Amino acid sequence: SNQCPDAPCVAACPTGAMFARPDGIVDFDKKVCIGCKACIAACPYDAIFINPDDHCAEKCNFCAHRLEVGLEPACVVVCPTQAIMVGDLNDPESAVSKIVNREPVAVRRPEKGTRPRLFYKGATQATLDPLAAARPAGDSYAWTQQPSGPHVAQGPTVAQSSSAAAIISYDVAHRVPWDWRVSAYTWTKGIAAGAYLVPLLLVLARRLDAGNVLWVWAAPLIATLFLAITAGLLVWDLEHPRRFYLILTRPQWRSWLVRGGVVLGGYAGVLGIHLVAGILGAGGLRAAAATVGLPLAVLTAVYTAYLFAQARARDLWQNPLLPPHFAVQAILAGAAVTLPVAVSRGDTGPAGALGWLVGAAALAHLLFVLGEATLPHVTAHASLAAHAMVAGRYRAFFWTGLGLAALGLLTPWLGGWQAVAVAMAALIGLALHEHSYVQAGQSVPLG
Repeated sequence: SNQCPDAPCVAACPTGAMFARPDGIVDFDKKVCIGCKACIAACPYDAIFINPDDHCAEKCNFCAHRLEVGLEPACVVVCPTQAIMVGDLNDPESAVSKIVNREPVAVRRPEKGTRPRLFYKGATQATLDPLAAARPAGDSYAWTQQPSGPHVAQGPTVAQSSSAAAIISYDVAHRVPWDWRVSAYTWTKGIAAGAYLVPLLLVLARRLDAGNVLWVWAAPLIATLFLAITAGLLVWDLEHPRRFYLILTRPQWRSWLVRGGVVLGGYAGVLGIHLVAGILGAGGLRAAAATVGLPLAVLTAVYTAYLFAQARARDLWQNPLLPPHFAVQAILAGAAVTLPVAVSRGDTGPAGALGWLVGAAALAHLLFVLGEATLPHVTAHASLAAHAMVAGRYRAFFWTGLGLAALGLLTPWLGGWQAVAVAMAALIGLALHEHSYVQAGQSVPLG
């Protein structure tokens, strides 16, 4: 186990359940694990898993309980040839220190900046990188958790009879940590952010009257509904949903799950104040809420980009353009869900403005997506993930989503319910794209 000095799993864990001990061992506390799987998404070495018995995250902790009583880790003790050794790198006389400092050794994925402390002597690149070995065709595995269901992070298969099986038998199928619920959460969260943000922008641009029902009631009600759905999806995705409160009671502030929870909580408060202002007829209170609501709506739309970036294992998500892309998606979603309100009320001015926003946001979204899909990627991992999205197992979601989103380009030139129909199609296309992007990002084997 690497026991990384800069462990991304520790930074990603929202409750501190995954933590670094003073002696450098990365350990875990199951009593406060909520099963969010952020640590799994963050680990570049595929070293963390959910224990099926207690549904908590687990990993090698270097047999810390044995070290504390002066014993070596169990793997070292049972190895008959001393192929596994432990020692103090700071002690120049230790056997491990002599090997590491005097002989050629390698580590896995040094580019991730985790400073891993597991060194391999005499290892080939094919044994260190699951993407480096040749992959014969086949549909069975040397040993593995057999894949089932549609949401499996599946590497290329290895026939049992293949001579390459000894090299790539560790390139196995696993269930992805974040399934369709996370894909849906990114979509509902975009709607929740955009449903408030878009009408607010129209009010600021004087394209919508501050007393219009669309702004006074529809915007906060739609945003509140989809924010509640978003929260429900987040809690449902946890292995321990009843422990969700630990994010608030013992937050680990480097985690974007914690920061995002604070943003969502603040945004919910703004929406509540907005609705109370509508009941009281207090326009000044509504304006004050909007002052805070504007940045919170933007943060609600974009913070997931930083959550995905914290999943350091997944190269497709390490995209500096992801925050503005999420903002564009929120504008598209917000304009699409509020357009039916304007059309049903016969508000031709706001309806026309919303139609143009759907069209402009759809164009920007298509440009972001086509750039992500067609431009060269820095790493093989990102290239394979993009291939899975565009031409692999998620291609149906990707291309259908792209086609439906493209219909949004027609919205400015259509009127009434025709515009609403194509806007809804674009909204569905956005959901399909989110699914292809989130799942393809997790489809490349890590180890």
